[in-house]
Amino acid sequence: MMDRFGFIHDELDIKILILFVLRRLPGPVDSETLRQLCMSDGGVGYFDYAECLSELVENGNVRELEDEGYLITEKGARNAETVESSLPYSVRAKTQKLIAPVQEQLRRAALITAQHTIDENGCKVTLALSDGVGEILRLEFLCADEVQAKTVKKHFRRDAEGYYHKIVELLSQNPEEASK
Repeated sequence: MMDRFGFIHDELDIKILILFVLRRLPGPVDSETLRQLCMSDGGVGYFDYAECLSELVENGNVRELEDEGYLITEKGARNAETVESSLPYSVRAKTQKLIAPVQEQLRRAALITAQHTIDENGCKVTLALSDGVGEILRLEFLCADEVQAKTVKKHFRRDAEGYYHKIVELLSQNPEEASK
């Protein structure tokens, strides 16, 4: 057996670490990001991590969302709050530092909605942007096909704020200026 570095080795510590990470994220996180955040200590092996995550899902501490990843449940948050202080301070501090950019990314993603539906009228795309208080932009239109709808959604998610500013700028111009 290979020697492991780091402070996290047993199953209980791995589970606590997973809950620690999920409790600090504002929304669902994909499996790869969660794995990277939890394995940063150096003492956690992939198979142990995967087994612990599976057990947390089975016992209702973590919910696996079909296309979005993993999210802590209310039960998991209560349990984490009770036991996470048992993680070594250095692990908590390092993990919190790694979580910060992911938290910001998830907060931003939660403010952007991009979806499409297909019905008898065609492929309709709905795009929305919120400022955290309410919706500041909502746009619905028909696309030529689903490929175009997916492309529009991808571009909007990448730069929703930029598109918002461009739309406001275009609509704020005098009609004579817009045609130049």
